[in-house]
Amino acid sequence: MNQKEIKKIVSEMTLEEKAGMCSGKDNWHLKSVERLGIPEVMVSDGPHGLRKQEDKTDHLGLNGSKRAVCFPAACASACSFDRGLLQELGEAIGEECQAEDVSIVLGPAVNIKRSLCADGILNIFPKYPYLASELAKSYISGVQSKQVGTSIKHFAVNNQEFRRMSCSSELDERALREIYLSAFEAAVKEAKPWTVMCSYNRINGVYASENKKLLSDILRDEWGFDGYVMSDWGAVNDRVEGLKAGLDLEMPGSSGVNDEEIIKAVESGRLDESVLDTAVERILSRIFAYWENKTNTVFPIRSIMSWQKN
Repeated sequence: MNQKEIKKIVSEMTLEEKAGMCSGKDNWHLKSVERLGIPEVMVSDGPHGLRKQEDKTDHLGLNGSKRAVCFPAACASACSFDRGLLQELGEAIGEECQAEDVSIVLGPAVNIKRSLCADGILNIFPKYPYLASELAKSYISGVQSKQVGTSIKHFAVNNQEFRRMSCSSELDERALREIYLSAFEAAVKEAKPWTVMCSYNRINGVYASENKKLLSDILRDEWGFDGYVMSDWGAVNDRVEGLKAGLDLEMPGSSGVNDEEIIKAVESGRLDESVLDTAVERILSRIFAYWENKTNTVFPIRSIMSWQKN
């Protein structure tokens, strides 16, 4: 579906439908609008294997997931220094996503490791920006060759877990550019991930989810990113300010609370409706890119390592 057709669909949506499209239906699904042919799609955790939950869902992995291939964690696969291997790994995950009806796999993670106690540290590529960027590019290219999107994360400067929802990473422009954004920049410019996931923390006092400098000025205007930005799960502070800054999709949904805030902001003039329209267009472009290239893949589940009880 081309951009003109997407704009036409958006022009036919109600304000309520547009606001709803900018937040998740639940933990893992985006909303549909059946009357306009907008399908419901699913996103799912990665990055070193698919974690698809079907029945009882949560974002912490407390409930069960479908059986899937468990590839080596990023800290291990990175030790190969092998772009081709990461490309193949991405292709396999992309095939599995197609087989399991998953439109976006949440990864890769390219944050700079600063603490061995950080949450998910095993899933993050090494702290060397060049190595992380090269492996991320290969992984993204592999997954997206199967017409499944990736969500490079966590944008940005998310390098500690102490007070992760409110801490502020204080740094100067040189450190930001040369260390913390370097891997993101190369991956966005060259591999073109479908989505980018913003982080929980603040950067120099401004939450990542409403940081215009990061989400619009750098990511879109400087680097040419044309996908949509989603929040990490529960990372939204002020939904309206987030939209203004460039945060398109809130995950998971807020049971309609923040949708209502968007509607009120448009009606009061606090938020220009064209900003909302642009966010919806970005989201729909990726939904239809996946939906129109969906395959009937049957992926053979293979265990990389078998464990036998004594």
